[in-house]
Amino acid sequence: MKESPGEVTLLLHELKLGNKDALGQLVPLVYAELRRLADRCLRGERDEHTLRTTALVHEAYLRLVEQDRADWKDRAHFLGVAAQMMRRILVDYARARATAKRAGMASRIEIEGLDLGGEEPRTDEILVVDEALGRLAEIDPQQTRIVELRYFAGMTVEETAEVVGISPRTVKRDWAMASAWLRAELSGGPIV
Repeated sequence: MKESPGEVTLLLHELKLGNKDALGQLVPLVYAELRRLADRCLRGERDEHTLRTTALVHEAYLRLVEQDRADWKDRAHFLGVAAQMMRRILVDYARARATAKRAGMASRIEIEGLDLGGEEPRTDEILVVDEALGRLAEIDPQQTRIVELRYFAGMTVEETAEVVGISPRTVKRDWAMASAWLRAELSGGPIV
């Protein structure tokens, strides 16, 4: 579906004004990008995982519909919120599945996935990283947002910069600092 320039921004403005029908018009325009985000979020999950790409996109859609006070700025902001919702859905799903296995899991997890050069995160890693991100959010919310977008949504430095509204250089710096903090937090060692 071809869109005119600014059509997504116009529909987001309509959403902000309370026009719920605008979301139905918006989703087809960004559906391929939502699927890309969902694919990235699910890439590291086990084969028998019951949550599939389409289901994750639809669940995120349902949560987006519930956003009464969203101050949508543009397409990048919308996709950033969608990525954050997908992360929350996966974390909620993983928490629901976590039982005795979770209690016996080692608390130390290598965070090589944060470099985006290693393997994709497993569900148990998602839970542990999510808990660590909660602690990081108390220290630096911007670094937390950058990790969410890069680690969970697989966004590039440039995409992340656009969503957060900062320069790519700041994203790289905060990414490096957050990665170091998370490595130390997850390994139980000091920050180097």
